Amino acid sequence: MASEHTNNQTVPMTETESIAYDVVVLGAGPVGENVADRARAAGLSTAVVESELVGGECSYWACMPSKALLRPVIARADARHVPGLSQAVQGPLDVPAVLAHRDYYTSQWKDDGQVGWLDGIGAVLYRGHGRLAGPRKVTVDGPDGERQVLTARHAVAVCTGTRALLPDLPGLDQVRPWTSREATSAHEVPGRLIVVGGGVVAVEMATAWQAFGSQVTVLVRGKGLLPRMEPFAGELVAESLKEAGADVRTGTSVTAVTREGSTVVALTDTGDRIEADEILFATGRVPRTGDLGLDTIGLEPGSWLDVDDSLRVTGSDWLYAVGDVNHRALLTHQGKYQARIAGAAIAARAAGVPLLETDPWGAHSATADHGAVPQVVFTDPEAAAVGLSLAEAERAGLRVRAVDVDMSSVAGAGLYADGYRGKARMVVDTNREILVGLTLVGPGVGELIHSATIAIAGEVPISRLWHAVPSYPTVSEVWLRLLEMYRDA
Repeated sequence: MASEHTNNQTVPMTETESIAYDVVVLGAGPVGENVADRARAAGLSTAVVESELVGGECSYWACMPSKALLRPVIARADARHVPGLSQAVQGPLDVPAVLAHRDYYTSQWKDDGQVGWLDGIGAVLYRGHGRLAGPRKVTVDGPDGERQVLTARHAVAVCTGTRALLPDLPGLDQVRPWTSREATSAHEVPGRLIVVGGGVVAVEMATAWQAFGSQVTVLVRGKGLLPRMEPFAGELVAESLKEAGADVRTGTSVTAVTREGSTVVALTDTGDRIEADEILFATGRVPRTGDLGLDTIGLEPGSWLDVDDSLRVTGSDWLYAVGDVNHRALLTHQGKYQARIAGAAIAARAAGVPLLETDPWGAHSATADHGAVPQVVFTDPEAAAVGLSLAEAERAGLRVRAVDVDMSSVAGAGLYADGYRGKARMVVDTNREILVGLTLVGPGVGELIHSATIAIAGEVPISRLWHAVPSYPTVSEVWLRLLEMYRDA
């Protein structure tokens, strides 16, 4: 039966109930949880609606399980380049132990802890599928077909995220393809795995399953991997995948798939026939807004939702779209950042307090979405970027200069890993003399990117960065090399 959770009690819902809250949140992933947390902290009564597991995609099928799978892979790769340690880590990974650790971090796909957290902040959880039913109204259809009607006094926040996009290919329905969900939750290692796509999910899952013993074939329609980063990022990751035994084919599209017994067969536009045990399509994401009742308020079902910098949907004074559904940055950390902004904006408007709209870096403006978005790709080597690539900066009409550094020239890099391979690119707006982009590729660079995020978000002048002295001998000394090259050129 559909139910309301409050103080760990389950209260049956009836069809005739209609309950008003200050804020109704659709989706209980990290984004929805943070909107609810900020709203409750401001004293607003808050309901959260979730049709799957509280904690969302990130907790059970994306960030947490994928990083749990990848951590031993990357740690072993790093250790193999440390003299005195390399011989101790030449054997295969203990895959059952890795999968068990992954299961621990997903709480065995149970959400009791997350439900308890929602209870702890005072939010009320409704299990079921939530849909808009006109302005400020939400219906919740529970698992037993019962319906609950909720009314929002101030705001409804759509935090329903995205789902995997599968291409329209002949034979796909019969193949039972993997998406990111199956790739992060599988309990058996396929002998052969085809990965279709060249983005983050594709390269991370290719890295993991190749290390677990699969023979991985990566099929990329474009020219290379990680197309949204600087070109050298994808080049270095592809080189490493090939060295690990993966077959990486660019300029290749899948035209049809079929399953012959237990074997998947993919046909390509290059005339190849590729056989595997499983096939993963990592070819993009679409918003979970198709069955959300958007048509009841004049919006297109299945569409991305356009928002202003307070995350309020364009043309509305009560509807907010936070996280992936607004298509600003499909990243958990950025969605949680937006949630904090949205929560503050909802609370301010509910209290009649003017928003700080004249301050682009104020509490009510998601300014970082426009130029200070960081991302880490957990491959071997890691790739990390924040801000604009050189091409993006040039398309934006900025007068920029790029500085490249071979990270093997950094003393700390050689100590981190024997034969360290990596590259860094700094993109500087020469009119303002500030950093607008940084890309790093190499072992351990994921832990370096936040310093660049601070520099970009803070618009720190290059002249001031010169006085931020990196510790010796650490990989962060790459900052000194970049600034020296910029100064001396």
